[in-house]
Amino acid sequence: MTLPEHSPFDLTDHVALVTGGNGGIGLGMADALAAHGAGVAIWGTNPDKNDAAIEQLGRHDVELLSIVCDVGDEAAVQQAMSDTINELGRIDSCFVNAGVGSRAPSFVDMTSDEWRRVMRINLDGAFFTAREATKHMVSRHVDGDDAGGSIVFTTSGSAFFGQQSGQNYGASKAGVNSMMKAIAVQHARHGIRCNSVLPGWIETDMTAGAFGWDKFVDNVLPRVPMRRWGTADDFGGLAVYAGRLLAACAAVASTLVVVALVTSGTFAMWSLLAVGLFNSIMFPTIFTLTLERSSAPTSATSGLLVFGIIGGAVLPLL
Repeated sequence: MTLPEHSPFDLTDHVALVTGGNGGIGLGMADALAAHGAGVAIWGTNPDKNDAAIEQLGRHDVELLSIVCDVGDEAAVQQAMSDTINELGRIDSCFVNAGVGSRAPSFVDMTSDEWRRVMRINLDGAFFTAREATKHMVSRHVDGDDAGGSIVFTTSGSAFFGQQSGQNYGASKAGVNSMMKAIAVQHARHGIRCNSVLPGWIETDMTAGAFGWDKFVDNVLPRVPMRRWGTADDFGGLAVYAGRLLAACAAVASTLVVVALVTSGTFAMWSLLAVGLFNSIMFPTIFTLTLERSSAPTSATSGLLVFGIIGGAVLPLL
């Protein structure tokens, strides 16, 4: 991809890490980041999928790295983070995307092992990854590097609306959103932005079972305004935006938080955005913005909803 001169989306010399970057949403993010000039590291547990992803990303002629890493293993995350930084020099943005879905047949039949399996990856893994990336970014800041960094979590609309037979999944994503807000408040002083992306129903390996069930499709798809599922490519622009433009905005604004809500599911109204709102002069506050749309009673939106909060003003950014 040839970018216009002085493009705000030029990621040359930017290094991005995408966990779960060998497929689905993560690969969609990684592909767009590489297309805009970023060096990209992907972590995944499947070596063959890692290799296939690197082959796909290779057409962009940027520096690439793949690491086999189980994010639920704290020591493995620490080693993978060290290896990534040693190989690529730094990490400017970390997309904490790796996750698993629930396999429980129902809530009452959900075993403690199934609960912990999901929490181990979705919540513990997100914590390990974000903590190690933040350590690196804070260390750079202390050493005089004012570039800051960006931590972006992939969570889920189920964090707010729940998920039948997936109480473990929704709870894990709600926990990540809470962690996101606290990181944003605590580490704004280090130039670190922290945000969440909340997908609805997206065509990935994780949702293949549901999308192969005719009754599910017949009941859910008509409630999606655009009458299509989300795709991994839908997340590319957001990844580039979060990685680059947020840095440019943070340089001129003392107060900036952006939270993205990507949905294509069956929810009661356009809703949410709970964010950690911070100001470099005033005390930190927690701010919640709710959007309601009575004309869409059974769905949110199929697309991308991004709002910025700058100096207390709500501005649509995309």
